[in-house]
Amino acid sequence: MRIALSAENKNGLDSVISPHFGRCPHFVLVDLEDHDVREIQEVDNPYFGHHQPGQVPAFINSLGADVMLTGGMGGRAIMFFQQFGIEGVTGAYGTVRQSVERYLGGQLKGAAPCKESEEHGHGDIPPDGEYEKDELGRLREEAEMLRQQLSEIEAKLNQAD
Repeated sequence: MRIALSAENKNGLDSVISPHFGRCPHFVLVDLEDHDVREIQEVDNPYFGHHQPGQVPAFINSLGADVMLTGGMGGRAIMFFQQFGIEGVTGAYGTVRQSVERYLGGQLKGAAPCKESEEHGHGDIPPDGEYEKDELGRLREEAEMLRQQLSEIEAKLNQAD
């Protein structure tokens, strides 16, 4: 199985998960055999600066991914991944290693359009390129995703006390 993960840097399993797959600078590909890591590859996102709808999912498909783990993605991207037969999974955070472990352990599954995408009417099909060009919207989305992740972490810490 090959899992692709959106990443902020190129540190292999210690790479930090990017909150949005389409605008991440890198992808980390993790090849697994029976839950054991066999190979790790880091790939630059050729569409980091700007992309048209479907380009990034097609790129991930060309890399042979079976699963795409990321912090968030829009509804149209989820639809493209379904058409390619790739399992899209949102809600990833932390490092690549932690996200792969959560996925394999069943704690990370399913995909839903990110909140910012829905607020802009992009839960299904956004106007071509509109959202990707909005830097302020990107920052707001990333801040909201980080707030959600922090809230989840705080809740887990409170349960542990």
